[in-house]
Amino acid sequence: MLRVGIIGASGYTGAELLRLCAHHPDFEVVYATGDTQAGTLASALYPSLAGRYPDLVFEELDIARAAQLDVVFMGLPHEASMAMAPELVGTVRCVVDLSAAYRLKDASLYPQWYGFSHDQPELLAKAVFGLPELHRAELKEAELIATPGCHVTAATLALAPLVQAGLIETSGIVVNSITGVSGAGRGLKHASLFCTVDEDVTAYGLLDHRHTPEIEQEIGAQVLFTPHLAPLSRGLLSTCYARPAASVTTASLLAALAGHYRNEPFVSVRPTSPSTKAALGSNMAHLSARFDERTGTVIALCAIDNLAKGASGGAVQAANVALGLPETIGLSQVGVYP
Repeated sequence: MLRVGIIGASGYTGAELLRLCAHHPDFEVVYATGDTQAGTLASALYPSLAGRYPDLVFEELDIARAAQLDVVFMGLPHEASMAMAPELVGTVRCVVDLSAAYRLKDASLYPQWYGFSHDQPELLAKAVFGLPELHRAELKEAELIATPGCHVTAATLALAPLVQAGLIETSGIVVNSITGVSGAGRGLKHASLFCTVDEDVTAYGLLDHRHTPEIEQEIGAQVLFTPHLAPLSRGLLSTCYARPAASVTTASLLAALAGHYRNEPFVSVRPTSPSTKAALGSNMAHLSARFDERTGTVIALCAIDNLAKGASGGAVQAANVALGLPETIGLSQVGVYP
């Protein structure tokens, strides 16, 4: 068994990691921190964990203790992760960061998009972007994994094969995403209160959302990205629009996606429009595509569970690859329905 620590386990992604690790045959969670919830039973904050973790207590962070583990998942704010990673990488077998601290390969982009300067060029270069569908070879034996966010995961899976195949133009791509409220985290914020989000859909991060450069980095094209908050607990649907760069049809687009992902265990390409509920609780990404002859527009769609494939599930999948474990263990290919 690999000894696992979850730093920042009291947040939603931490709770999801605890759920996934409970079903992982090679992971044993021996350390779970949550400074704001230190001393609290995990099952008191999340009753859903009571069956597997009846006695687990969130603890305060102790770097020395974390450094003794085999795998550490960091669910912390960006700058906190950046401060902690150098103390763990090279000591812990695999560090998986769920923040954006190591996602962007160009350090000069951090002040503009994230509001802080990145002062670790060597570690930034060493980090591997944690999307196995694109970076499986680099992830093998990786010591530091930068887990992509939910919006980036969905948009990249929908668009990257079409860009790589030369089927769509690499400028003027529009990405509209609808996400659930859990993507904002467990913290008390006016924007995520029930009375704020109920019966409402809101666009946010207009023109300058921080995930824009991450999508551009991964697909190799320019995008205009607009996320929307919907009254869902979990789920994300990304609808992407692009101009064709070659002669395409709906059938050829679907064939290109299906061919690209034919051996991927967590990607399903189907003619029907994907839905967030199909992905609920699973690590699956559901994709489809269309070509609108009337307007000459390519549409690519992807639905995921934002906390699973879009965060904690993707983190476990990437860790499995890095550790030489079967990629699918501990993860579900079947969503919860109804």
